[in-house]
Amino acid sequence: MKQTHLNKRKLIMENYSAVAVNRGQNGCCGGGCNCSDTPFDAQAAARALGYSDDDLRSVPTAANMGLGCGNPLAIAALKPGETVLDLGSGGGFDCFLARQQVGDDGQVIGVDMTPDMISLARENAEKAGYTNVSFRLGEIEYLPVADASVDVILSNCVINLALDKANVFREAWRVLKNGGRLSISDVVATAELPDHIRNDLTMLSGCISGAETVDRLRDMLRQAGFSNIRLTPKDNSQDILKTWVPGSHAEDYVASYLIEAEKKADT
Repeated sequence: MKQTHLNKRKLIMENYSAVAVNRGQNGCCGGGCNCSDTPFDAQAAARALGYSDDDLRSVPTAANMGLGCGNPLAIAALKPGETVLDLGSGGGFDCFLARQQVGDDGQVIGVDMTPDMISLARENAEKAGYTNVSFRLGEIEYLPVADASVDVILSNCVINLALDKANVFREAWRVLKNGGRLSISDVVATAELPDHIRNDLTMLSGCISGAETVDRLRDMLRQAGFSNIRLTPKDNSQDILKTWVPGSHAEDYVASYLIEAEKKADT
């Protein structure tokens, strides 16, 4: 089992390193992770996920690789001065949008396990002259972030890739301040995944075969200590997912969800 996990983690890292090196030209979560021969349009993919043209114009072009399955910022209600943590920050796209909302008095931290992604994000931030955003190399199951130091946690189609999702949520609870909140977009299983999908490593790195059910995710969040848990399917989920691995009918088994939860102020 340990070797299987190591193989899965190695494959995920290799695929996302390739995405970073290629500047997202082939996509991955959102572009099929090289599963489709159709040319990938990162701008169109981002619009389908819920980002506006203003969003796309306001961040470095190289940061938008069309990755994700939604727009967690749409539900985050970020406030000036807040500290934001992005799990699986990629090229920095959501971090750069978040920094605009928290302002100069706020701070945004991106964590990614792929060195090539961290290098790309730091390069993007340096070129743009951003001073209130930073990127740290690390695994979201073991966050390189201090206890009770974050107001809001964002994540866009990354937790499904984690091999220990329960620990991701425990770590999220640990680093959130009392009263902090989760604002996540992710792929959720809506039916039992057939073996040909569950055991397909390509579909794992493509954000499909690692999906958990609504009930399982709710239980993990509750056991980690979260309350006010809400899981809401995205209206155009099928339109997004059916392009990832054409012909697989993955959209019959998984959907894009918005996931929200809070760490009570009195805990």
